[in-house]
Amino acid sequence: MRAVVIPSFGGPNVLSLREWPLPEPSRGEVRVRVRATAVNHVDLLQRMGRYPGPTEAPPFIPGLEFAGEVDALGPGATGWKVGDRVFGLASAGTYAEAVAVPERTLAPLPENLSFVEAAAVPEVFITAYDAMFNQACLGPGEIVLISAVGGGVGTAALQLARAASVRTIGTDRTREKLEKPAALGLDHGVVPEGGRFADQVKALTAGQGVHAVLELVGGPYVSEDLACLAPRGRIVVVGLAAGHSVELDLGRVLKTRATILGFALREGPIEERMAVTQSFARHVVPLFAEGKVKPVVDRVLPLAEAASAHAYLESGEAAGKVVLDCG
Repeated sequence: MRAVVIPSFGGPNVLSLREWPLPEPSRGEVRVRVRATAVNHVDLLQRMGRYPGPTEAPPFIPGLEFAGEVDALGPGATGWKVGDRVFGLASAGTYAEAVAVPERTLAPLPENLSFVEAAAVPEVFITAYDAMFNQACLGPGEIVLISAVGGGVGTAALQLARAASVRTIGTDRTREKLEKPAALGLDHGVVPEGGRFADQVKALTAGQGVHAVLELVGGPYVSEDLACLAPRGRIVVVGLAAGHSVELDLGRVLKTRATILGFALREGPIEERMAVTQSFARHVVPLFAEGKVKPVVDRVLPLAEAASAHAYLESGEAAGKVVLDCG
């Protein structure tokens, strides 16, 4: 099969399209003929040697999400049949024409989604769904603040919140970055001023504050999140683009009985990822089939142009997912 490989750490141009052995599914696994995969920021970090890869050292195949068809069953795999259209998450290896994964990490692909559209779904929608509803326990009528709302996880979170009758406020760097979320139904968009946004958010909620925050930026944003919270509010930290450290007013944490949670889907045990995927299949996949939520694809490139896809995502200009068409 063809696969894009990281042969050594470096810039986008280190990515190399090679012939690679076809994976064989182990017990409880299926092999999927990958038709499309998507590029994520963790792929960029892996390429630069700044994030633990699936092996201790190159060469290895990056990639976390995919859409395609089941083309082989491992021993004991009974949940799927050859030819089934599926999508899901893998620990690595999706920049390729085939990948072998545990069968319970797959979800059925709705007929109204193409492979390219479906490849833009698993990482961002499963992350947003689990963080907001399983971790932050959002409910109808509550208000959620979503940072970097114009990005992949942000636009997924916005749509899921609206489908659950949750009111939405989103922050992003510029008014232009808020245009796509506004078109998807964002209730209020906020551009931070000097990194601060709490006063604007409190004004939008008549001083009440928000019930939960999906924090995709990290760093000093977390202290601003805390200033935005209503009593017993929840902050789920998912991204750390703005840094790993922050000063917090612990007095405010105590006074408001705030909860701060860390969330990293990829770091959890495989059993946890299986359970999350099955919950996603039950509760979110039907929303795609009904057209209530949709993938947000910014750009599609062939697998051979993975380096260009990395460079584009690195530029910060993407407004949605960057997808690789694997043929």
